[in-house]
Amino acid sequence: MAHLLRGKQAGIANDLSAGLTSDLFALDDLARFGVNSQVSTLAYDPVQALLAVGTRESKFGPGQISIYGRGRVQVTLPSHARGASIRTLQFSADKLVCLDSKHNVAVYSLDTKRLLASYSPPGVVTVLCTDPTLDYALLGMQSGDVLAYDLDREVLTPFKIPNLWLDMDPRSRVAPVVSLQFHPRDVGTLLIGYAQGAVTYSFKLAKVMKYYSYEIPRGAPGGDGLPTQASAVRKPRLTQAVWHPTGTFMMTGYEDSSIVFWDVNKDGRMLVARTRTDIDVATPGTAPSIAASAGGSVGVKEPIFKLSWCANGQDPDDTGVLIAGGASTQTPTKGLCFLELGRTPVYATSSWDVLTNHFRDPKRQRILPTPPGAEVVDFCLIPRTSPHFAGAHDPIAVLALLSSGELLTLSFPSGMPITPTNQLHPSLTFVTPFMKKIEVASVDRERWLGMTETRAQGPAMLKGGVESPLRVRRSERRSIVQTSHADATIRLWDIGHGDEIENDKVLQVDVARAVGRFDNLDISGTSLAGATGELAVGLRSGELVVFRWGRNRNAGREPPTSKPNMPGQLTNVMERTEPSLTEGLIPLTLLDQQNGPVTALKMSDVGFVAAGFEGGRVVVIDLRGPAIIYNASVTDFKRSEKGGSLRRRGSSGVSKSEWATQMDFSVMTLEHEDWSSILLHVGTNLGNVATFKIVPDQSGRYSVQYVGSVHLDSKISHLFPIHADNGRSAHATPNALASLRTGAKTNGVLIAVTPVGVHVFRPASSKGSHKSFDGYFCDTAGMVRFLDQGYALLTLNGDGSARAYSLPALREIASIPLGNTLDVRRFSDARITPSGHIIGFTGPSELALLSVFGTGQPLPRSLDKLFNPEALIPPRPTISTVQWVTGTQYITPSDLDLLIGGPGRPPSKRMVAQAKADEVQRLTAGRAGASSSANASQQDEGYWAYMQRQVQERTERLGLVGDSMNNLEESSSNWLEDVNKFVGKQKRSAATGLIKARFGL
Repeated sequence: MAHLLRGKQAGIANDLSAGLTSDLFALDDLARFGVNSQVSTLAYDPVQALLAVGTRESKFGPGQISIYGRGRVQVTLPSHARGASIRTLQFSADKLVCLDSKHNVAVYSLDTKRLLASYSPPGVVTVLCTDPTLDYALLGMQSGDVLAYDLDREVLTPFKIPNLWLDMDPRSRVAPVVSLQFHPRDVGTLLIGYAQGAVTYSFKLAKVMKYYSYEIPRGAPGGDGLPTQASAVRKPRLTQAVWHPTGTFMMTGYEDSSIVFWDVNKDGRMLVARTRTDIDVATPGTAPSIAASAGGSVGVKEPIFKLSWCANGQDPDDTGVLIAGGASTQTPTKGLCFLELGRTPVYATSSWDVLTNHFRDPKRQRILPTPPGAEVVDFCLIPRTSPHFAGAHDPIAVLALLSSGELLTLSFPSGMPITPTNQLHPSLTFVTPFMKKIEVASVDRERWLGMTETRAQGPAMLKGGVESPLRVRRSERRSIVQTSHADATIRLWDIGHGDEIENDKVLQVDVARAVGRFDNLDISGTSLAGATGELAVGLRSGELVVFRWGRNRNAGREPPTSKPNMPGQLTNVMERTEPSLTEGLIPLTLLDQQNGPVTALKMSDVGFVAAGFEGGRVVVIDLRGPAIIYNASVTDFKRSEKGGSLRRRGSSGVSKSEWATQMDFSVMTLEHEDWSSILLHVGTNLGNVATFKIVPDQSGRYSVQYVGSVHLDSKISHLFPIHADNGRSAHATPNALASLRTGAKTNGVLIAVTPVGVHVFRPASSKGSHKSFDGYFCDTAGMVRFLDQGYALLTLNGDGSARAYSLPALREIASIPLGNTLDVRRFSDARITPSGHIIGFTGPSELALLSVFGTGQPLPRSLDKLFNPEALIPPRPTISTVQWVTGTQYITPSDLDLLIGGPGRPPSKRMVAQAKADEVQRLTAGRAGASSSANASQQDEGYWAYMQRQVQERTERLGLVGDSMNNLEESSSNWLEDVNKFVGKQKRSAATGLIKARFGL
């Protein structure tokens, strides 16, 4: 009876939901996009070209590790500890090593994408250090000890370096390790940074080589430069210690913003103590900076958060230092500081003054700019190919992590901003900068395949991984999400349906450049036309901007100065296009209405765009001109049957402000008419739904006529025009517009959804039927269809559920709980697509893609491949000839493997795999007759015999190393004596040759 009654009242004779039952509604969790919580750390592997991102634990989710590659490659690793934030991530060959806030060490396999091992050491781990050529991870402890964890055997080794600083200063009760770094060319030397100072440690000698202690004497300004502290001796706390790319020098950073350069090869003297702006800060009598001397108005300086000593790709002696931190807390724009040192002087022939001046006076100093008020707390360099030199070899870009958790991508060393569009995974664009709002449009597949923008971009950063094949559903319209960001940037991309995405590229729209300013920009809404690809953007400052696909006439160069925006009129903004964009969404026109924020926006598929403003104005623009064809206030709307205003008065007699909240274009037949027309429906915050007719006039343009309205129970949140006969959408499309020429009539109705109910009626003023929501409010609604079995109205409600209602009876078909999947507080920001997919927020920067027409499947595990076994790690750099001559005891990674693991440790899994590969290659060559008789005996050797021989050889090598350690003094003296004899002999030969040449012999 309810079906017949509501259908008759609404003008719908058929059951549009026939065939839909509750069994068809089950939730499938398809995908996640974005970052589940605040970003805490980054790691990049140039060999595999992968980026790992770790997050903090928060109320929105646990600490999580995600790895991103090219295109849509994304893998979220399983969590290893509940309630822990990710502190440090480091790639090591085919593994990813993680240190979390609960001091657990987790080892993941890039090949299997699974957790291999998790270790909780007896104490607090402060630092994690790995090397891509080693199977060990060094753990710096709060106690000052350094432990070694075997990544291959997944156990803690007996190897241990005790707290070495206690030998230097026994009075130090606590000397935690704050920094660890292997020598860039000699893996047998380790730089250990304690809170009180730094030491260099030799694995072969098993002792400290040098101590480095920074002390600011009386009368020196120090890093903070405060005159009030100049009368005392200070020892600032060390934050990091890093090697020079050649290992000749060392650099330390401190909490007072001091940066100190040290000599390593000779006596370990301090060369220069400086800050980002001042030099000789540890020299008494040095005048403080101008800003600090002005009464300390600059405030306290930040500590040195991170240092990186970068090496040039062609010449590692050409170096520079990248600094995060060290700026004044009152500086509005801090940025990253890059000291371009240039080519390092030849150490053997340079005086101390030359070396000191090299670090005192950099060749150039750059500030890599960051947004005002942003504080860079960490960064991740993007090297071209090599993972060595602590990941600072020939970097092309830098990912800066701000204190807010946002990411900033900058070119290196110029510091120019790099757009993350099509450089990073779309999920990472959610925090570059933060995403604030989303909209979803259903776009024709053919239209979207043609929307591939051409933009000038540098070399790709993420090139690793292979996407897994997905099911093909090419016949569907694509769900294109539009994400609005804090910098007034909009990105458009295909979020998919859990299927294959044919065009995975991201489009970018720069609204700030189109508006003509870069401040006070907040996007209030977007609307994308599915048939034409035109985009309308509304701002809270009152501007409306329209973008259309086209080519940039000024590509590659800055456009000429455009005319200022004209209030109340359309401004041509085609010249305000990004110079880097050659083809894409180009700004077309701008309307600065100056009537409050844009509250409603709709871009039609037939060349019209409508916008409502908080001041009450409603504007309709015909893009064929473009020209404004309607501009009026809601107070001017008159009821056709009563002649009254749409504005309602409360019981107190005080009028309430009214503005548009929802708009939509349709093609249907109005009540009491025998033909169809282009209609515009406008819903307001006071519950009124006004209908306008768009008709051609004698001038060749279109005009807008108000035809009537109806008052409903509450604010209008959604409008859906549909065919009353079959339930299909009655939106204004090019085909529907063309059918008007033949006199086709569309029997249509309008579905209006409010927070407290749903109404189905025939425009313009018919009451129709309605249903009230009992016990909950409706936050979001959408029309969905399951295959060919009918349509339903799907709502997301404040009680945390999704409900499906039949049409026209408005009978509840099914209820699905969503409170455990989506953030109920952001249901109003969620969107529902016609295919039955829900795109909703799980946190501030993460979206979930769900399907209500599923089978109850949980979130699937990513099948994307990450590890490429053919990508080989380049050999580790070795020490220079000068270091060889001066007697440096060089240790290879294999030697260090023996020193730490001992003779009883079998070969690692990587060595076993290599041995198998070598044996297969050898047998293959034997079958082909390519082997020689010299190695015939080795060909007959079995695999396990080969492995036993390898173990024996490794033991012999260890014995040689042990012999060298036991007889170090004798061996070194004999070696140096031989070198001296050789040099003397060469000198005598040269002198004899010169004499013979002089006498003609």
